[in-house]
Amino acid sequence: MHIQAATKDQSAEIAQLIMMAMTHECCLHFCGVGYGLDDFRRMMTLLVERDDSQYSYRNTLVAMNDNQVIGIAVSYDGGALHELRKAFIDQAKRFLGRDHSGMDDETQAGELYLDSLAVLPTHRRQGIALQLLDATAERARKLGLPLVGLLVDKGNPIGESLYAKAGFRYANDSMWGGHEMKHLVKSV
Repeated sequence: MHIQAATKDQSAEIAQLIMMAMTHECCLHFCGVGYGLDDFRRMMTLLVERDDSQYSYRNTLVAMNDNQVIGIAVSYDGGALHELRKAFIDQAKRFLGRDHSGMDDETQAGELYLDSLAVLPTHRRQGIALQLLDATAERARKLGLPLVGLLVDKGNPIGESLYAKAGFRYANDSMWGGHEMKHLVKSV
């Protein structure tokens, strides 16, 4: 297993893992009436293929086992959230019939925001998520950002435990995707 920068041809695999990180319930929260997970998946794949999206392959580190993407960490400069989110807002109108332009901010300037972290179920409990978190912290250092920040669902004690093990600490409460979340940060 090794971690590397993602490539555009991995977009479908990355989109699938982003949806796993978000949970299907959350993905459906973003869908309009009459739209479902297949519509959301098509939209996410196109967003990963783009250069100007928060979900872009350019913002993604992948854990690879031979030629298979087995894990992802999608992160970007929190100060660029509004610019990067424009692609999601535009595509959600097109693919899901919903206007999400009033969505709350999930990050802010001064942190590398870890938007999505996921490992395939068949490869969990092997330390891959911790390696992706370490690689994300290294990315923050290279970008000159002093913090890595993320949101974790308050109903996800396994996720909280993982992040605590990786050195993240509680910063504040937040709401995102219809869920109560905790904002965690790690100094790099």
